[in-house]
Amino acid sequence: MSETTRIPIRITNKRAFVWDVDDIAKLRSEHHICGLLSGTLPHLSQQNVFLGVPLLLSPEEVVLLVEKKIAVLVDDPNSYPQPTTPQFQQWLKEQQEHLKQQLATSEVKNAKDTSSQDRAMSEEAIRKRKERELKRQQKAAQIQQQALADEGKADTPIFAPVTEEATQPQPQTAVTTVVIPAPSSSLPWYSPESHAYDFIETAKEAGIWEFPSNLHERARCGIFKDLWEQGYFMGGGIKFGSEYLVYPGDPLRYHSHFAATVIDSPTAVLRPMEIVAHGRLGTATKKTHLLCCWDDTAKSTTYLSIEWAGFG
Repeated sequence: MSETTRIPIRITNKRAFVWDVDDIAKLRSEHHICGLLSGTLPHLSQQNVFLGVPLLLSPEEVVLLVEKKIAVLVDDPNSYPQPTTPQFQQWLKEQQEHLKQQLATSEVKNAKDTSSQDRAMSEEAIRKRKERELKRQQKAAQIQQQALADEGKADTPIFAPVTEEATQPQPQTAVTTVVIPAPSSSLPWYSPESHAYDFIETAKEAGIWEFPSNLHERARCGIFKDLWEQGYFMGGGIKFGSEYLVYPGDPLRYHSHFAATVIDSPTAVLRPMEIVAHGRLGTATKKTHLLCCWDDTAKSTTYLSIEWAGFG
């Protein structure tokens, strides 16, 4: 993949986000990277089932994408320098023109809607509206007459006149919706090129990224990469007592076959109770549990699967 077509991963507070919908689709369809959608819509801020952009990537996914030259890391906060006066004035002018265009379009649409509503109201509907208004006013006058009669002040019946204005349909208040362009990456002073990093090492030196920083994190990266290179889709496995869930295809179409646990080195201590727990939990959730051992010296991985079976 060429330098110009790499996907920008925007780093904020050492967390990695992908904001472009096309990039998110490309990561999933071409590179089987799923991430985790973490955004909500402005009017549905309490939603917790169907989330949207941005896509939050795990540290292992970030390291893999950068090492495979699929993506670059962008220091997002520092990619927005202070705009110059001409830049800001030009941006403000474009915003005002955009607002005027939307308001003009909205006024035309509201006028058409009002005209359509007026044409839709037939003469029969107007006649019935006048009759209802007349009955309402007569009823109100009778109540007033009765109240005055009770006080001994009424000599003649009182009927409120029905005015032409009262029987006319009341216009509805038009609601104008203005859309404000959301992507800040379209700002003229946005300059990610000077804050982009092609390698994990350079991003670490710049202080925007830290993962991997120890043996366990290197083991996670190594195992994630090895399973990914075998064609698997990877997801978080915390709900199943593991580091990863391993899918044979897109998680939207397949259930995971394995729950994978990372073991830092071939000499790491693994208690018998842990083996039993992993096996029982994997079987209870209809998965095979993988013990994934990372050799940091040889940069290789060994796998051992555990599946609980009945004993006679």
